[in-house]
Amino acid sequence: MFLIDTHSHIYLDAFEKDIDDVIGRACEQGVGRIILPNIDAASMSAMHELSGKYPDICIPLIGLHPTHVKENYRDELETIYKDLGKYPYPGIGEIGIDLYWDKTLFAEQKEAFTYQLRVAKENNLPVVIHARESFREILDIVKKEDFDGLKGVFHAFTGNSDLAREITDLGYLLGIGGILTFKNSGLDEVVKDIDLKYLVLETDAPYLAPVPFRGKRNESSYVLYVAEKLAEIKKNTVDEIAAVTSENAKRLFRL
Repeated sequence: MFLIDTHSHIYLDAFEKDIDDVIGRACEQGVGRIILPNIDAASMSAMHELSGKYPDICIPLIGLHPTHVKENYRDELETIYKDLGKYPYPGIGEIGIDLYWDKTLFAEQKEAFTYQLRVAKENNLPVVIHARESFREILDIVKKEDFDGLKGVFHAFTGNSDLAREITDLGYLLGIGGILTFKNSGLDEVVKDIDLKYLVLETDAPYLAPVPFRGKRNESSYVLYVAEKLAEIKKNTVDEIAAVTSENAKRLFRL
């Protein structure tokens, strides 16, 4: 079995003391690739240090997370993207709009998101989209003619069936993580009718740990629990889920 965790922040301080064990447990569970979306300029050093230590497993992306968009976002974007040509990043992320924590800088988030979509389009790279309380705002932007043909994944998808179809009709994938295992999330009913070709697995470690670890630190090995839950819902074997979702991830990020 070969699993890909398409969204993990295991380069953060939460893993500073046991990162080698974390990677070891992931490998034991069949996790062969771990995609590392970036957060901001300050996070890039730790992210690259981890991917340098485990180059065959950890794959870094480049981007500015919406909750880290501040008044100086233009300078931050310039600092981040000056390194775009120095490393073969397979995607742009984590980017998007977050209206859950703070709406004060909504205009700045939109500008930063649009800028990064443009970078992705110009460099023929897929995007990893953060859409918390902002699906409609994000879709209004990605549907613009300027971004026709852009591919990517909506990370930590939590929408309804209509929204899922709207996103997949645009050619985007849905990132499915620990929320799928939560008792009252309703996501199980949504994914039931979504073709597996539109799904990839993720953890968002250290956040959103699946049952039975809910509330604890998440890690990439736990993507297996997401795969098992998806297999139960779709009435597939775990091996089948792993094969299809991993192939989807490989195709998207050209791994």
